Amino acid sequence: QKNSCVLPEDLKNFYLMTDGFQMTWSVKTDATPMPLGSMVINSVSKLCRLGGSSVYSLPSAPTLADLEDDTDEEGTGDKPEKPHFDSRSLIFELDPCNGNGKVCLVYKHAEPVVSPDTEIWFLDRALYWHFLTKTFTAYYRLLITHLGLPQWQYAFTSYGVSPQAKQWFNMYKPITINTALLSEEADSFVNKLDPNKVFKSKNKTPVLKKKQLSQPPGSQKSHTSMTSAKTSSLGGNSSRK
Repeated sequence: QKNSCVLPEDLKNFYLMTDGFQMTWSVKTDATPMPLGSMVINSVSKLCRLGGSSVYSLPSAPTLADLEDDTDEEGTGDKPEKPHFDSRSLIFELDPCNGNGKVCLVYKHAEPVVSPDTEIWFLDRALYWHFLTKTFTAYYRLLITHLGLPQWQYAFTSYGVSPQAKQWFNMYKPITINTALLSEEADSFVNKLDPNKVFKSKNKTPVLKKKQLSQPPGSQKSHTSMTSAKTSSLGGNSSRK
């Protein structure tokens, strides 16, 4: 009511479920935990507007609206129109990004009536805008898939993440940081499996096993008695000779 705007449906459902979100995770180096990942969605009370003049500021104090440059490139082609710090846009901070910038919910058309269409943009420390997603749901997925790694939002800028952050990306999100390589060599990360080699049958020489013919117990006994009878008769013949 204060800013005469309505939250997008997906963000409103998120706040109805939980008043903000914060999750951090650490890595252990030399048996000492070191905070690394951070995923933050500001609560409703911290959903502060950017660009508005403070009641405590002097009348002649500079504001973000003074940084507006009419020579900035507007949205042309595939590039969306950038937000404005003046009354043309309404900007609210979703994530302070640990001081590396700000992820903002942007109402780009606030005059004469605030449009319900919103987008998610990243404002870097040099106060340049970088488009992230069209919806909060899409941004939330990006936040989760990038694990909240330091400076992950800079992966969507023209200058990319810092060398230190790139090391963490190479360790935990190698495919994400190598998107250029993935686009150039589409099969570089594909596991190629040749079923002809895996399931190839090896021609082995069959080993013939000698099997003894099974005979009934009665026939074995008669065969034994006949053998003993032949042996005794042969002995008798030799004694006669």
